Amino acid sequence: AHLHGLQERPQDYFAFVGRIAPEKRGDRAIEIAIACSTRLRIAAKVDRVDEAYFESDIRPLLEHPLVEYIGEIDETAKTGFLGNARALLFPIDWPEPFGLVMIEALACGTPVIAYRCGSVPEVIEDGLTGFIVQDQAEAIAAALRVDTLDRGICRASFERRFTARRMAAHYIEVY
Repeated sequence: AHLHGLQERPQDYFAFVGRIAPEKRGDRAIEIAIACSTRLRIAAKVDRVDEAYFESDIRPLLEHPLVEYIGEIDETAKTGFLGNARALLFPIDWPEPFGLVMIEALACGTPVIAYRCGSVPEVIEDGLTGFIVQDQAEAIAAALRVDTLDRGICRASFERRFTARRMAAHYIEVY
């Protein structure tokens, strides 16, 4: 059943996608993965404004054998990257207005472990399509039990709530 990247049996890694920036907390994602003895694959770009942060705070953490930095990936590669992950780690510490990558993960049937910030509670159904956490201890515990979540439910949630047709219909209702 290969539907939009939906994998019944994902590969053994967590994914981190987006930008390497202080508020995205790639350092937290690395800490979670290492605590779970699970590979973390990081597909993220480094904007010029964040280069110093990357060099001082993130690059040293990439030395760990469980951590793999891939760099920026295109939309085509993103589906397989997210779809094959056991979970998307989204340990942000700023009020993210939307967090599109969470929805992209759900579209691939991949659950999300996210800090309760910004739009996270609107996108993730805690205990169903992911786990919403308050701190690193909760994040690590959630990551250790993420395989108990049903990937089919993650995909169905995306279909129900975030497809283009669904969003358009909802906008029309609002107007």
